Amino acid sequence: MPASEHEAQPQPYGLPGISGGPSIRDLLAACAAADAVSTPPRDPEPVFRPQETGRRDAA
Repeated sequence: MPASEHEAQPQPYGLPGISGGPSIRDLLAACAAADAVSTPPRDPEPVFRPQETGRRDAA
């Protein structure tokens, strides 16, 4: 195949051995960023306060 025909062919994106695709590090960073912005914030932890029973413990 002549070089000009080979250059005109679209190449698969991101396959190993083909330059120009994203690295694994870039893919993992993009996934982590997407997860961070698409996950709603967590609810605050409830504050534990013992219930008052109206009785006092003996000393």
